[in-house]
Amino acid sequence: MLDIKRILYPTDFSRCASHAMPCTRELARRFNAELHLFHSLVIHEADPGNAAHRLPNMEELYGALEVHAETQMLAATDGEAGTGFTVKRAQSRGISAAAGILDYAAENNIDLIVMGTHGRRGLRRLLLGSVAEEIVRLAPCPVMTVPEKKKADPDVCISQIVVPVDFSEHARLALNYAKELSALFEAQLHLIHIVDEVVYPDFYPPVMPSGGSVTDELRGQSIERLSKLLTETDTDAARTEIHVRAGRAAPEIADFTSEIDADLIVIASHGLTGLGHMLLGSVTEQVVRRATCPVFTVKASGKTLL
Repeated sequence: MLDIKRILYPTDFSRCASHAMPCTRELARRFNAELHLFHSLVIHEADPGNAAHRLPNMEELYGALEVHAETQMLAATDGEAGTGFTVKRAQSRGISAAAGILDYAAENNIDLIVMGTHGRRGLRRLLLGSVAEEIVRLAPCPVMTVPEKKKADPDVCISQIVVPVDFSEHARLALNYAKELSALFEAQLHLIHIVDEVVYPDFYPPVMPSGGSVTDELRGQSIERLSKLLTETDTDAARTEIHVRAGRAAPEIADFTSEIDADLIVIASHGLTGLGHMLLGSVTEQVVRRATCPVFTVKASGKTLL
């Protein structure tokens, strides 16, 4: 059973952030959780030693921005009284938004972070980075990211949940979370395994085992293992469908989710940092970037809600 007592909703008052509010509100209501609205106030001073780059009245500026932020947070929670959960508002000054969010989550024993993401890709992401991806990678608790859409949907309906499975313990953990969310929302589960296709250069002869292609053989084995996983985790088979596809993991997961019009992806993060993250990347972060629906990321280490 999921136990969520404190939910953190970081906001910069942008359109992107506001699209995560309906999911945040719905989860807080269902779990009767304490909702923390948080704003990280960041002012970049290019070089504190250079007078040309320093603002003359920093305290006055901070004060004005803090008053504005408080007004915005009050407006965001206007009318929430008596809806089954309590609301706390906080803001802090920091050197970066991500650092402020992570510090607040750790200091206040947050169970779940729900935040919006722009879903930037390509050069824009390379230049601007992503606060959401940093939070997904480093947060001590599960994180739910909600992609920005052309039009925000005030109603939250979760009827189709996708769970990517690579047969690791991380994936088993994600499935356990997905089972609880499926029961909570009475949603259909879709377990999907991606058979990673090996692409050989043109000058190699085709490598084909007897009886069919590598992908065909692995697909049969994958279906057997997915069926076994359902039994081992006591997952309701009547409310679960299994799928096997071939290709690159993140794009295939995102495409499949769009094809069935899924409402949520539940995926595990290995939590790679430093050189390991730089060299290997993260399928989870790529899914967060590509997905057109919210992504609930759980951690192999750190805080558990089960």
